[in-house]
Amino acid sequence: MSDHPHRDIAMQAKAWPFEEARKVLAHVGGKKPEKGYVLFETGYGPSGLPHIGTFGEVVRTTMVRKAFEQISDIPTKLICFSDDMDGFRKVPTNLPQQEMLAEYLHKPLTEVPDPFGTHESLGHHNNARLRSFLDSFGFEYDFVSSTETYKSGRFDEALLKLLAHYDDVMKIMLPTLGAERQATYSPFLPVCSKTGHVLQVPVVETKLDSGTIVYRDHDGSLVETPVTGGHCKLQWKPDWAMRQYALDVDYEMSGKDLIDSVKQANRIQKAMGGKGPATFTYELFLDEKGEKISKSKGNGLSLEEWLTYAPQESLSLFMYNKPRAAKKLYFDVIPRMVDDYLTFRGKVAGQDEAQRFENPAWHIHSGAVPQEKGSVTFGLLLNLASVCNAQDKETLWNFIKRYDPEASAETAPFLDGLAGYAVRYYQDFVRPSLKYRLPTEQERPAFEELKGLLEKVDREISSDDLQTEIFTIGKNHGYENLREWFKCLYEVLLGQPQGPRMGTFFTLFGLEASLDLVNRVLAGADLSAQE
Repeated sequence: MSDHPHRDIAMQAKAWPFEEARKVLAHVGGKKPEKGYVLFETGYGPSGLPHIGTFGEVVRTTMVRKAFEQISDIPTKLICFSDDMDGFRKVPTNLPQQEMLAEYLHKPLTEVPDPFGTHESLGHHNNARLRSFLDSFGFEYDFVSSTETYKSGRFDEALLKLLAHYDDVMKIMLPTLGAERQATYSPFLPVCSKTGHVLQVPVVETKLDSGTIVYRDHDGSLVETPVTGGHCKLQWKPDWAMRQYALDVDYEMSGKDLIDSVKQANRIQKAMGGKGPATFTYELFLDEKGEKISKSKGNGLSLEEWLTYAPQESLSLFMYNKPRAAKKLYFDVIPRMVDDYLTFRGKVAGQDEAQRFENPAWHIHSGAVPQEKGSVTFGLLLNLASVCNAQDKETLWNFIKRYDPEASAETAPFLDGLAGYAVRYYQDFVRPSLKYRLPTEQERPAFEELKGLLEKVDREISSDDLQTEIFTIGKNHGYENLREWFKCLYEVLLGQPQGPRMGTFFTLFGLEASLDLVNRVLAGADLSAQE
């Protein structure tokens, strides 16, 4: 045992962020890099707005960073790098002033006017949106602009190094391209001094002594320009490798679709004399049909949609779970993620340090897991909303307070938020799919016994004891598989094939209200028509 028992426990943790953290520690040789810290990077293309994938990459990288801080005293930084010097290739259909923007095609994004009129350029506008997005989730990061870094000269040394290995880079990149692209490809994209366009033109000569390239312009003339000082930008794969080299990035993750790009960037770095960062490849999301999510198809679930129906913590849990496995990202996964999060959060108080390191809630909250009294699950709130056709969360609070008199929106803000999410989710997804039915003649005797139980049972009975009584009714009426009895209750009383522990539900809904519900069913009432 070392002098750091806490660190020893963290070094043994099996949770994937700790596995990655140990990989990073090995990558830097177990000691502080010359720059004084371990650098984690995430990248962003600011031609569009931040999305659920942006959140996933930053939250997962943060989980690894925070795990690293448990196993080492080496300082850390996380940068979010915006490739805002990239050329404006096409006008996104969701932006205003389409005709005006079309006049600025091929210019760096930071030279394209902001169609919203709030920032000095479209690149600056989208960078501001990114920072606001990251800040809203409480991420700790340093923002780095490609334009500023190129123009400040911070990349100059690395750009000259890449120029010195120009032929090596071409040997790496050309086999990955089609014949037509090979004919004009160069890792350097000159910024035209006349038009300001980021040019994709063939380079006819490299001059290492002067740090310049000579390229053939579209009009056929030869132009010489420095590769430094923002006069050139790199194609994105060499750019990725160059900036990792220049900034000495120690860790970066990316999606499965970029596996080949990671390999090429790593080869370019080695050609330049760098070793490249430790990397992690995560799987891409699937839609409910198991097909890859695509922006053009619009078959995915957006970040805004998830956060309309559930808290950020549930989305963080979805991102934490099995990042190397392809997961379906659609509305039906939301309730389970919320309740799984509540379960993990509830276990923290009773766990020792080793157990907490394996608990997803520890990683979601970087160790500072909040505690809030309350045992009402999201699934239970959804069922409650169904039965009383809730239009607002105040309706649910009327029942919650009866179930737990000490609970309130002030003392249980997370539960209060869940009640609002549950009403929205019920109204938009559950309500349209409800299919109530009446009990069959064979099922009616069991419902009559349930009615009798609710009439006579002690009003102070615990939800566990009430569950046992309901369980017994099923056995009394010949249900060999008790799941069938509960499925019957769900279909008749809740209009769906799955549901909560009925003892807990009846306790929350109230025994008198539950008795009234059973009486209405036995009287042949159509619960689907309830208001």
